Amino acid sequence: MNVLRRIKWQYAIIAVLAVSAAAFGLLRPQLVPTASSKKLSATDRIKQNPPPPLFTDAEIAPIGKQADAERAKADTLFAQWKKAHGTTRDDKAFAAWAAQQIPAPPAGAQRTAELHQDQALAKTRTAAGKKAATWLELEGKKDIWKLYLHDQRELIPAAQGTAEKAELKAALKMAKTISDQLAAKDKQPAPFVLDPTLRPDKHIKPGAKGPYSYPSRHAARSAAAVTFLSALSPHRAGDYEWMRAQVLYSRLYMAGHVTSDLTAGTLLGDLIGDYELAISGH
Repeated sequence: MNVLRRIKWQYAIIAVLAVSAAAFGLLRPQLVPTASSKKLSATDRIKQNPPPPLFTDAEIAPIGKQADAERAKADTLFAQWKKAHGTTRDDKAFAAWAAQQIPAPPAGAQRTAELHQDQALAKTRTAAGKKAATWLELEGKKDIWKLYLHDQRELIPAAQGTAEKAELKAALKMAKTISDQLAAKDKQPAPFVLDPTLRPDKHIKPGAKGPYSYPSRHAARSAAAVTFLSALSPHRAGDYEWMRAQVLYSRLYMAGHVTSDLTAGTLLGDLIGDYELAISGH
């Protein structure tokens, strides 16, 4: 399915959840969670914070296509790992190998050109766009992907669903860990560090070097989730790819990353998704 298709079903699910949550709160106010209550699930958090209108297909198309292109690279690279190591879990060895597959950050001239793209995009920001980007930055880390898996789990045996939940959690955790390690090693300042006017709300101190942005943690997590979820439910792959493009575009829109941060993170996440699928036998 094409990432540019306008997918509606995820909004329907989230909307139903949101309405249910509101109705439940009205009918049973004494059961509203308190600070001491059990930690909210991803589903509960999105019930409380449903999505605003997101970006248009035309806006997300370019970064969506660039992310799509990373998948073929990842599959080719992972075939090499699988040939040498099989499907036995070895997270430490795989993490080291995967980190080595991520290209070095681009030369200064390219990163400067990409920064100029972020600067131009910042001039087009609207209140609605900022609201969409804020939601995507928050929920695109983990919760939206967990919600998608929860939807899949409604249709399968409980034991299988429990195993797949653990597998997705492992993939998301690995994506964060490796992307953070690479960012600390490569030390590429985020766009809003290079140009603090892009995000005055960040209150960057003069001379600050970080936070670092290569590769993107959001991109790595999103790609790992999309690769994993799409294998479990191929007919929904287009939905997942669409949401991934939304998340990636939001990072450009609010100058959290430049394009190369996102493509590098996507490659990393795709590799992790392939790994988790292989070792879990999917």
